[in-house]
Amino acid sequence: MFGLLKKTIGVCLVGIGLGILLVLLLPITGWLFLIGIAVLIIGAMWLFC
Repeated sequence: MFGLLKKTIGVCLVGIGLGILLVLLLPITGWLFLIGIAVLIIGAMWLFC
């Protein structure tokens, strides 16, 4: 159970970090594409960790 909680927190932290990078670095027009990529990466990390 603790391992699942730890993994969930890790995924949340990755998501928060990507969100901050999106806010700081990217123009509005690139958001949808990059959010899609971020979601795919986070989903892959969730499945393969």
